[in-house]
Amino acid sequence: MAELKHPIQEAERYLQNAREILSEKAGKDGDYYTDSKYVKMAGNTAWNGVLVALDAVLNVRQGMKRGQRPDFKDYQEAMSKKDSKMTRPLLGAYESLHKALGYDGNPRYRIVQDSLDQAKMILTWAEKHYQN
Repeated sequence: MAELKHPIQEAERYLQNAREILSEKAGKDGDYYTDSKYVKMAGNTAWNGVLVALDAVLNVRQGMKRGQRPDFKDYQEAMSKKDSKMTRPLLGAYESLHKALGYDGNPRYRIVQDSLDQAKMILTWAEKHYQN
């Protein structure tokens, strides 16, 4: 049986993978990435890392039926109960990582970097609140 990894470290690994996708595959020309396919891939990877960390701290999946997935509103609600000051950064990460990068593949370098910084901020918060 595979050893279970610490969820925050696993989330950090997702974020690192997103950075590697951008640096190795997305190509950069001035203030823009040149291949939106890899920007999308990196955005989705980073967002999934955020979800791994949030799942470890917020217990959103608890009580759900097998195979049922939480909606973003479930994460928002759980976050507002745990730490209401983090609801805006969570919404920002959702909007930037999941939508602007993951769906739209926004190629603007600064937007991508700000989005990854926001993910890192949520992972840092999750690490402080994680309990084995």
